[in-house]
Amino acid sequence: MTRRMAAILAADMAGFSRLMEADEAGTVARQKRRFEEVLQPAIEREHGRIVKLTGDGLLAEFSSVIDAVRCAVDVQRKLAALEAEEPEDKHIRYRMAVNLGDVIIDGDEIYGDGVNIAARLEAMAEPGGVLVCGAAYDRLKACGEVG
Repeated sequence: MTRRMAAILAADMAGFSRLMEADEAGTVARQKRRFEEVLQPAIEREHGRIVKLTGDGLLAEFSSVIDAVRCAVDVQRKLAALEAEEPEDKHIRYRMAVNLGDVIIDGDEIYGDGVNIAARLEAMAEPGGVLVCGAAYDRLKACGEVG
């Protein structure tokens, strides 16, 4: 086990249960397509690593908070554009959060407050939005990524 600072991206599909109830097969197929077309490539492009997949969400680790936030913003923009073609009540939207904190790496698993806080922030994020913790925001501001 090793301990290090990491940027953690937590993402979860908003309204997943409602979408599944209305069209289970269609929702799963679209969600899988969006993951393969948008989420996975964005995470890889920004040098992230998918740590965990859930039925309607994921947890990814980045060595840079800038990369994590760029990934999240890129995903949200691309998903919004793709989903604009779908009826409003069928839109796939993710809540996303980025936390910068200590994590424990144990093989392919990741634990610790950095992960727990990212998951809590994700639950508070607006569908289609990205919530960034204070430490991540401060780092982005210091690097000139926000005004």
